[in-house]
Amino acid sequence: MENLENKSLISTGGSNLAKTEKLLSITKKILSEIKPKYESIKIGNQEWMTRNLDVDRFRNGDLIPHVKLDVEWEETRRKGQPAWCYYDNDPENGKKYGKLYNWCAVNDPRGLAPEGWHVPTSDEWPILEDFLGKDFAGHKMKSVEGWEEWVEWLEWEDGELQNGNGDNSSRFKALPSGYRRGNGSFNGIKNSAFFWSSSVSVVNCAWLCKVFNDREFMTRSDLFKVKSAGASIRCIKF
Repeated sequence: MENLENKSLISTGGSNLAKTEKLLSITKKILSEIKPKYESIKIGNQEWMTRNLDVDRFRNGDLIPHVKLDVEWEETRRKGQPAWCYYDNDPENGKKYGKLYNWCAVNDPRGLAPEGWHVPTSDEWPILEDFLGKDFAGHKMKSVEGWEEWVEWLEWEDGELQNGNGDNSSRFKALPSGYRRGNGSFNGIKNSAFFWSSSVSVVNCAWLCKVFNDREFMTRSDLFKVKSAGASIRCIKF
């Protein structure tokens, strides 16, 4: 009798496991097919989202690891692990600025950008820059509030506070979301925005677009020497 009961329990347990796996599969499929609407703006011949990306799943429904600890964030590049976080690990920052992602998440074959969108290449950022007028592209991209003032030091004079906001005439609404260094520390909130591209420059570097409170232009660089650094993502439509 005892053996029969054990067999029954094993059979029941296996059945429940199969049902759970099937339910998870169905849930993942449903999540992958949900297509939320995203606010966007046409700038020249390009169409950009007007908010930073804020997803915690790849396009197929798989979860992206949420990495908080500095040491674990630093290890993501060595492990080749995709990751996201909020600035200072504060969900309140996420509500305003979206998530910061490492480049392994950007480059993951499961797809980070929603269906119909993609992470811009290093060639697509200059198109935006040229359309907005190189010297003033950053000013036209920045939101009209939220950027810190900065001090302009004039020779033989005291420093003078300058407005760090832009005019948002492009309606891109760039917010000063800051970034996360490869060692896990945070920097730059309220005075900078770092946006990933999907393009590699050399082995440990990928191109970014950067906007600062004390500059009217935008810059493009690969100064992040490790792809475990965390930056914002602004998607562009195919």
